[in-house]
Amino acid sequence: MEKFTLARVIHMLAVVLWIGGVAMVTTVIIPAVKKLKSKEEQMKTFEQIEGRFAIQAKITTLLTALSGFYMLYVLDAWDRYLDYRYWWIHAMTLIWLLFTLILFVFEPLVLHRLFKKYAEKDPARTFSIIHKAHWILLILSLLTTAGAVAGSHGWFVID
Repeated sequence: MEKFTLARVIHMLAVVLWIGGVAMVTTVIIPAVKKLKSKEEQMKTFEQIEGRFAIQAKITTLLTALSGFYMLYVLDAWDRYLDYRYWWIHAMTLIWLLFTLILFVFEPLVLHRLFKKYAEKDPARTFSIIHKAHWILLILSLLTTAGAVAGSHGWFVID
């Protein structure tokens, strides 16, 4: 059970760093970047900060997955995916999958190029779209986190 406790600690720390970082980017960094005077400053600053955070996000999403799936394995709790009362496990998995696809597939293959292309033409609109997307991801992540904490402590909203 010590390994399980360690997995839970790793899981929680990884989620805090990951979703906390998303909150920082959403509520502080993007608004600050949008206020910079030139589009060159905006693009350069955003890419520098987001690039550094992307490394943290990749590591923490990987740690979240390894620790989360390990806990499901140890508990032999795979059947919870079949029980609607454990909706938060589905939500955690979907949020993790969404971020993983964005970080490891869409961003390097598509989004980085699209950002440069559209930010050159219309930086205000581009940053507005990015900001809205980050807000959606943050809200979904916070709802999922709240549901996971409540659900893992026995509070089932749907019974």
